Amino acid sequence: MRIDISLDPEPLEVEAAARTAESEGYDGVWLGETTHDPLLGCALAARSTSRLEVGTGIAIAFARSPMTLAVTANDLQVLSGGRFVLGLGSQVKAHITRRFSMPWSHPAPRMREFVLALRAIWRSWQDDEPLDFTGDFYTHTLMTPFFTPAPHAHGAPRVLLAGVGEGMTRVAGEVADGFLCHAFTTEKYLREVTVPALTEARRAAGASLDGFEISGVPFVVTGATEEELAATTRAVKEQIAFYASTPSYRPVLDVHGWGDLQGELNALSKAGRWADMGTCIDDDVLAAFAVVGEPEHVPAELRRRYGDVFTRMHLRTSLPRDTERAIVEGLRQ
Repeated sequence: MRIDISLDPEPLEVEAAARTAESEGYDGVWLGETTHDPLLGCALAARSTSRLEVGTGIAIAFARSPMTLAVTANDLQVLSGGRFVLGLGSQVKAHITRRFSMPWSHPAPRMREFVLALRAIWRSWQDDEPLDFTGDFYTHTLMTPFFTPAPHAHGAPRVLLAGVGEGMTRVAGEVADGFLCHAFTTEKYLREVTVPALTEARRAAGASLDGFEISGVPFVVTGATEEELAATTRAVKEQIAFYASTPSYRPVLDVHGWGDLQGELNALSKAGRWADMGTCIDDDVLAAFAVVGEPEHVPAELRRRYGDVFTRMHLRTSLPRDTERAIVEGLRQ
């Protein structure tokens, strides 16, 4: 299992952060789309390292067109010497329509088509295949020599698709090179819903899970001191509560019989009572979503829960860097 790290530095700090991650032995870095552009961050990380895989974790697909993203991803594949991984996610309707002012409909079929359109565009550049992609959501039928990037030795970047629900998970199994598990998952949901959906989709596509990436980002609650443990517990409970308030994530709670919690948290979020939401996450819910324990016990529990499923993993934690590094070293042993 490869061990990665998420980065969220300011743009001027990306290169130094990536070099540090490489020197500390991480296998990959992931940059998310929150307050900064992850594609720009990947360019900076790629140019400042020589070994690390650099990936978007995630780039929001529906905020872009397949053509614009295909161009940028192709450039990043060249820039990184073949180390770029395109991690894609759909986001939720409100953000796509109200924040990005982009269309929203049928997210799973749309994402399937988005990835297939990317692959058709890349083939037109790499293999000189005529561009003739026509779908229900995207159509790409024009590619003239003036706008065609030169073929290169690294090929198309790998595409990993993020998801929570069964529909998007099956799309990932069918058309992507791997699956990015959302932090809002549990071992029970992973084994009873996610892996069976991926397996079924891969089988339908004439493939298996062999060589298929499954990247996990589990929550960790620990601390070298009581104060550190209390701060980490509070931060993780608040993050779990934020995710749990999202209607499309309710199936994860339903597997445990906690579906009503989603409605309660959603009502609090609509009332602007963000500070109260974390108090709704009891210790049973916390233990299902997070590995909780002393720092020296965390690596063994991470391996027990996820070692036979995840091909790569990075931790979702607010821990000090030294504590996180100690856990990572334990995972490598």
